[in-house]
Amino acid sequence: MGQNGTVDTPATGPNALVELDQVAYTYRTSGPPVPAIRRATGAFWAGRVYALTGRSGSGKSTLLTLLAGLDLPTSGEIRFDGVSLSRLDRDRYRRHQVGLIFQAFHLLPQLTAAENVMLAGEISGWPARGRMQRALELLERVGIDGTTARRRGLRLSGGEQQRVAMARALAPGPRLVLADEPTGNLDHETGEGITRLLGELAHRDGCCVVIASHSHAVASRADEVWVMRDGHLLPATTKVAGPAAGVADAANEVAPPADE
Repeated sequence: MGQNGTVDTPATGPNALVELDQVAYTYRTSGPPVPAIRRATGAFWAGRVYALTGRSGSGKSTLLTLLAGLDLPTSGEIRFDGVSLSRLDRDRYRRHQVGLIFQAFHLLPQLTAAENVMLAGEISGWPARGRMQRALELLERVGIDGTTARRRGLRLSGGEQQRVAMARALAPGPRLVLADEPTGNLDHETGEGITRLLGELAHRDGCCVVIASHSHAVASRADEVWVMRDGHLLPATTKVAGPAAGVADAANEVAPPADE
């Protein structure tokens, strides 16, 4: 048992879905190199929600980019299911293992909600037969009914767009779901609903869910809270005594909304 009612968790482990081993990443510019991640080590298990907190510029989004396989670390290693991302076909990894959810939604506005999900399904290898039905089922799961599913992206509210983005992220049947500020553009009530849905993906479906967020509400609902500080990934706190336990220290690292 750690301090402040937390449980000490191992930094790495043989059963982790994702492991980081001394991961560093440096942006190369025309000027001096800019270190974004500094020797980060940690592990993320299936069936759990992880909140990745920290102020803007601390390295949260860069770490999600590396976990998604959009780039490789400058040094160190990221392993998925025991295999280094450097040895995987990263395009295939993203198509079949990773679901990405963004603050800005990134729906194709000329397509309907259902068509956005269908396109993701096509990329992930869904057969043409039954594609629409599968899209509608995913949309229904995240709270989008059949009528709304046939609206174009520009005719959807912010909360509806984020729910569609979640359904799109689920199209590959991912084992790893990465969400970058998924509630940042939403009102409190809508954000709470999105956070609950992300929790269901972990606790009901067994996904590993990693959420980068400034939100205290998101951190309070996570199973573990990690802090990014100046590129360093600080050890997790695991909550054991209710929805707010284990978050006190991490909350100090969460920038207030006015600073976003």
